[in-house]
Amino acid sequence: MRTNPKLLLLAGIAALCSCTSSPKNAKAEKAVSGSENQVVETIMARRSIRKYKQQPVEKDKLQQILECGINAPNGMGRQSWEIRVVDTPELLAEIDSLNTQLAVGRGMDASKVRPAAYGAPVLVFIANDTTYDLSQVDCGLLGGNMILTAQSMGIGSCCLGGIVRTLKSPEAEGLLKRLELPDNYNLLYAIAFGYPDESPAAKPRKAEKIRFVD
Repeated sequence: MRTNPKLLLLAGIAALCSCTSSPKNAKAEKAVSGSENQVVETIMARRSIRKYKQQPVEKDKLQQILECGINAPNGMGRQSWEIRVVDTPELLAEIDSLNTQLAVGRGMDASKVRPAAYGAPVLVFIANDTTYDLSQVDCGLLGGNMILTAQSMGIGSCCLGGIVRTLKSPEAEGLLKRLELPDNYNLLYAIAFGYPDESPAAKPRKAEKIRFVD
């Protein structure tokens, strides 16, 4: 029995149409353009966490967070950052103790001094290259990658500036030296990482700060 070529062509077109409109492809298109976009969901779900569970961050997850950090965009491929990870309870306690001591020295009530890293089990210190004028941008992108990677794993984070002031104080000279930063690097900021023990609401953002320029 001879097959009609026109019928074969029509059958092929029908099959192609059924593939492109399949539920699987429709779901993929929605994921790219709608609320199911995982990257968008991760960004919008991120919060600064200031209360952590006493649960260590697994080494493999921490390593992935750090690797995603150093894969951030950076000017001319210079990777103008230095990263130091503190996850030993002894050193974390030493940093926290000094932070409390300095706060009390400034007249603050000791009972009201919060832990330097809010009790997080991991502190990541980030330093910028002072010989490169855009190094701080690179370091910001690095931290952004790490924070969002952590969020995607259910790990909370909080960017910290006060703890850097503590480590730059004369009383912390020994602690700062333990980070072994190159001479031309400046300790810029730190990020606390750990499993959240709170679910803070999102703070309002000022959309009016976005303007399109003609």
